[in-house]
Amino acid sequence: MHCLWCDAEIIKEVNWNNLFKLPEDEVICQGCKEQMVLIQGPTCPQCSREMDSEDICEDCVRWGGAGLDWNVSLYKYNDFLKEVVAKWKYRGDYVLVDLFMEDFKKRFETLRVSEETILVPVPLSDERMVERGFNQSEALANALPLQRGNLLSRIHSEKQSKKSRRDRMTTENPFSLNASISKPVLLIDDIYTTGRTLQHAAHLLKEAGASTVFSYTLIRG
Repeated sequence: MHCLWCDAEIIKEVNWNNLFKLPEDEVICQGCKEQMVLIQGPTCPQCSREMDSEDICEDCVRWGGAGLDWNVSLYKYNDFLKEVVAKWKYRGDYVLVDLFMEDFKKRFETLRVSEETILVPVPLSDERMVERGFNQSEALANALPLQRGNLLSRIHSEKQSKKSRRDRMTTENPFSLNASISKPVLLIDDIYTTGRTLQHAAHLLKEAGASTVFSYTLIRG
Protein backbone atom coordinates (compact mmCIF):
# COMPACT_ATOMS: atom_id res chain seq x y z
CA MET A 1 0.00 0.00 0.00
CA HIS A 2 0.95 3.60 -0.58
CA CYS A 3 -0.05 6.66 1.40
CA LEU A 4 -3.05 8.43 -0.14
CA TRP A 5 -1.43 11.78 0.51
CA CYS A 6 2.33 11.55 -0.10
CA ASP A 7 2.40 8.22 -2.00
CA ALA A 8 5.12 6.82 0.24
CA GLU A 9 5.09 3.05 0.58
CA ILE A 10 3.46 1.89 3.80
CA ILE A 11 5.26 -1.01 5.47
CA LYS A 12 3.12 -2.45 8.23
CA GLU A 13 4.95 -3.29 11.42
CA VAL A 14 4.57 -6.91 12.50
CA ASN A 15 4.39 -7.60 16.24
CA TRP A 16 2.82 -10.13 18.61
CA ASN A 17 -0.46 -8.18 18.62
CA ASN A 18 -1.04 -8.50 14.89
CA LEU A 19 1.04 -11.55 13.95
CA PHE A 20 -1.97 -13.86 13.63
CA LYS A 21 -4.49 -11.30 12.35
CA LEU A 22 -5.37 -10.61 8.74
CA PRO A 23 -3.53 -7.47 7.61
CA GLU A 24 -5.60 -4.27 7.49
CA ASP A 25 -5.20 -1.85 4.61
CA GLU A 26 -3.34 1.26 5.73
CA VAL A 27 -4.17 4.44 3.81
CA ILE A 28 -1.81 6.93 5.43
CA CYS A 29 1.85 6.73 6.36
CA GLN A 30 3.07 7.48 9.87
CA GLY A 31 4.74 10.74 8.84
CA CYS A 32 1.50 12.16 7.42
CA LYS A 33 -0.61 10.81 10.27
CA GLU A 34 1.56 12.63 12.81
CA GLN A 35 0.67 15.91 11.08
CA MET A 36 -3.06 15.31 11.62
CA VAL A 37 -3.11 16.62 15.18
CA LEU A 38 -6.03 15.57 17.37
CA ILE A 39 -7.68 18.10 19.69
CA GLN A 40 -7.00 16.95 23.21
CA GLY A 41 -7.94 19.92 25.36
CA PRO A 42 -8.59 21.74 27.48
CA THR A 43 -11.37 23.04 25.26
CA CYS A 44 -14.58 25.01 25.42
CA PRO A 45 -17.18 22.38 26.42
CA GLN A 46 -19.66 23.73 23.88
CA CYS A 47 -17.63 24.22 20.70
CA SER A 48 -14.24 22.42 21.12
CA ARG A 49 -12.19 25.60 20.83
CA GLU A 50 -8.80 25.03 22.47
CA MET A 51 -8.40 27.22 25.54
CA ASP A 52 -6.31 27.54 28.69
CA SER A 53 -9.29 26.38 30.73
CA GLU A 54 -12.56 24.51 30.24
CA ASP A 55 -14.69 27.63 30.61
CA ILE A 56 -17.25 28.50 27.95
CA CYS A 57 -15.63 30.69 25.28
CA GLU A 58 -16.80 34.22 24.39
CA ASP A 59 -18.45 33.11 21.15
CA CYS A 60 -20.57 30.49 22.91
CA VAL A 61 -21.55 33.00 25.60
CA ARG A 62 -22.63 35.31 22.79
CA TRP A 63 -24.77 32.57 21.20
CA GLY A 64 -26.51 32.14 24.53
CA GLY A 65 -27.76 28.61 23.82
CA ALA A 66 -29.84 29.79 20.86
CA GLY A 67 -29.52 26.64 18.80
CA LEU A 68 -26.59 24.27 18.96
CA ASP A 69 -26.25 22.36 22.24
CA TRP A 70 -22.61 21.38 21.69
CA ASN A 71 -20.03 20.71 19.02
CA VAL A 72 -17.20 18.18 19.09
CA SER A 73 -14.34 18.56 16.61
CA LEU A 74 -11.62 16.05 15.86
CA TYR A 75 -8.52 17.82 14.50
CA LYS A 76 -6.69 21.13 14.83
CA TYR A 77 -6.76 23.19 11.63
CA ASN A 78 -3.02 23.31 10.88
CA ASP A 79 -1.20 23.96 7.60
CA PHE A 80 -1.12 20.27 6.71
CA LEU A 81 -4.88 19.84 7.03
CA LYS A 82 -5.53 23.10 5.17
CA GLU A 83 -3.71 21.61 2.20
CA VAL A 84 -5.47 18.24 2.50
CA VAL A 85 -8.93 19.84 2.79
CA ALA A 86 -8.28 22.11 -0.18
CA LYS A 87 -7.51 19.12 -2.40
CA TRP A 88 -10.33 17.01 -0.99
CA LYS A 89 -13.08 19.60 -0.80
CA TYR A 90 -12.31 22.14 -3.51
CA ARG A 91 -10.45 20.04 -6.07
CA GLY A 92 -12.75 17.04 -5.84
CA ASP A 93 -10.36 14.30 -4.66
CA TYR A 94 -13.12 12.31 -2.92
CA VAL A 95 -10.95 9.35 -1.92
CA LEU A 96 -9.00 11.53 0.53
CA VAL A 97 -11.90 11.14 2.98
CA ASP A 98 -10.33 7.78 3.84
CA LEU A 99 -7.45 9.64 5.52
CA PHE A 100 -9.84 10.68 8.28
CA MET A 101 -12.06 7.64 8.65
CA GLU A 102 -10.26 5.69 11.37
CA ASP A 103 -9.98 8.66 13.73
CA PHE A 104 -13.45 9.96 12.81
CA LYS A 105 -15.18 6.67 13.68
CA LYS A 106 -13.16 6.16 16.87
CA ARG A 107 -14.04 9.62 18.20
CA PHE A 108 -17.71 9.13 17.35
CA GLU A 109 -17.80 6.03 19.55
CA THR A 110 -16.95 8.20 22.56
CA LEU A 111 -19.84 10.64 22.00
CA ARG A 112 -22.97 10.26 24.09
CA VAL A 113 -25.38 9.93 21.19
CA SER A 114 -28.56 7.86 21.52
CA GLU A 115 -29.61 5.38 18.84
CA GLU A 116 -32.73 7.43 18.07
CA THR A 117 -30.60 10.41 17.02
CA ILE A 118 -31.07 11.48 13.39
CA LEU A 119 -27.89 12.16 11.42
CA VAL A 120 -28.06 15.29 9.25
CA PRO A 121 -25.07 16.16 7.03
CA VAL A 122 -24.97 19.91 6.42
CA PRO A 123 -26.24 20.24 2.84
CA LEU A 124 -24.74 22.09 -0.09
CA SER A 125 -26.79 24.22 -2.45
CA ASP A 126 -27.65 22.58 -5.79
CA GLU A 127 -25.18 24.88 -7.52
CA ARG A 128 -22.34 24.05 -5.13
CA MET A 129 -23.09 20.33 -5.44
CA VAL A 130 -22.71 20.53 -9.22
CA GLU A 131 -19.48 22.50 -8.83
CA ARG A 132 -17.84 20.07 -6.36
CA GLY A 133 -19.39 16.78 -7.43
CA PHE A 134 -19.97 15.56 -3.86
CA ASN A 135 -20.91 16.82 -0.42
CA GLN A 136 -17.98 16.45 1.98
CA SER A 137 -20.33 16.32 4.98
CA GLU A 138 -22.21 13.37 3.46
CA ALA A 139 -18.90 11.62 2.82
CA LEU A 140 -18.15 11.84 6.54
CA ALA A 141 -21.68 10.88 7.59
CA ASN A 142 -21.53 7.71 5.50
CA ALA A 143 -19.13 6.25 8.08
CA LEU A 144 -21.50 6.63 11.02
CA PRO A 145 -24.13 4.08 12.14
CA LEU A 146 -27.16 6.33 12.58
CA GLN A 147 -30.36 6.88 10.62
CA ARG A 148 -30.02 9.70 8.10
CA GLY A 149 -32.56 12.46 7.65
CA ASN A 150 -32.90 14.88 4.72
CA LEU A 151 -34.20 17.67 6.94
CA LEU A 152 -32.49 20.74 5.45
CA SER A 153 -32.00 22.41 2.08
CA ARG A 154 -29.53 25.20 1.39
CA ILE A 155 -29.85 28.42 -0.59
CA HIS A 156 -26.91 29.20 -2.87
CA SER A 157 -24.58 31.93 -1.57
CA GLU A 158 -20.95 33.01 -1.58
CA LYS A 159 -18.51 30.40 -0.25
CA GLN A 160 -17.91 30.64 3.49
CA SER A 161 -14.16 30.43 2.87
CA LYS A 162 -14.35 33.70 0.91
CA LYS A 163 -16.01 35.60 3.76
CA SER A 164 -14.37 37.51 6.58
CA ARG A 165 -15.19 36.59 10.17
CA ARG A 166 -17.42 39.67 10.41
CA ASP A 167 -19.30 38.69 7.25
CA ARG A 168 -19.78 35.13 8.51
CA MET A 169 -21.17 36.32 11.82
CA THR A 170 -23.72 38.61 10.16
CA THR A 171 -24.83 36.31 7.33
CA GLU A 172 -28.52 35.42 7.04
CA ASN A 173 -29.75 31.87 7.57
CA PRO A 174 -29.10 29.95 4.30
CA PHE A 175 -31.21 26.92 5.24
CA SER A 176 -34.83 25.93 4.82
CA LEU A 177 -36.67 23.03 6.45
CA ASN A 178 -37.81 19.93 4.57
CA ALA A 179 -39.64 18.26 7.47
CA SER A 180 -40.53 18.56 11.14
CA ILE A 181 -38.56 16.54 13.68
CA SER A 182 -39.05 15.54 17.31
CA LYS A 183 -35.92 13.44 17.85
CA PRO A 184 -32.37 14.52 18.69
CA VAL A 185 -30.27 15.60 15.69
CA LEU A 186 -26.54 15.25 15.08
CA LEU A 187 -25.26 17.64 12.41
CA ILE A 188 -22.15 16.59 10.47
CA ASP A 189 -19.82 19.12 8.85
CA ASP A 190 -16.18 19.31 7.85
CA ILE A 191 -14.99 22.52 9.55
CA TYR A 192 -16.25 24.53 12.53
CA THR A 193 -14.89 28.08 12.24
CA THR A 194 -17.24 30.67 13.74
CA GLY A 195 -20.07 28.19 14.23
CA ARG A 196 -22.50 30.45 12.39
CA THR A 197 -23.51 27.87 9.78
CA LEU A 198 -24.21 25.18 12.37
CA GLN A 199 -26.03 27.62 14.64
CA HIS A 200 -28.31 28.58 11.74
CA ALA A 201 -29.07 24.93 11.01
CA ALA A 202 -29.61 24.12 14.68
CA HIS A 203 -31.95 27.07 15.19
CA LEU A 204 -34.25 25.90 12.38
CA LEU A 205 -34.21 22.30 13.61
CA LYS A 206 -35.09 23.40 17.14
CA GLU A 207 -37.97 25.46 15.74
CA ALA A 208 -39.13 22.37 13.84
CA GLY A 209 -39.28 20.36 17.06
CA ALA A 210 -35.86 18.75 17.50
CA SER A 211 -35.35 17.99 21.19
CA THR A 212 -31.60 18.61 21.04
CA VAL A 213 -29.16 19.49 18.25
CA PHE A 214 -25.47 18.60 18.43
CA SER A 215 -22.71 18.71 15.83
CA TYR A 216 -19.69 16.58 15.09
CA THR A 217 -17.12 18.20 12.86
CA LEU A 218 -13.86 17.03 11.42
CA ILE A 219 -11.79 20.16 12.13
CA ARG A 220 -11.96 23.11 14.54
CA GLY A 221 -10.77 26.25 12.77
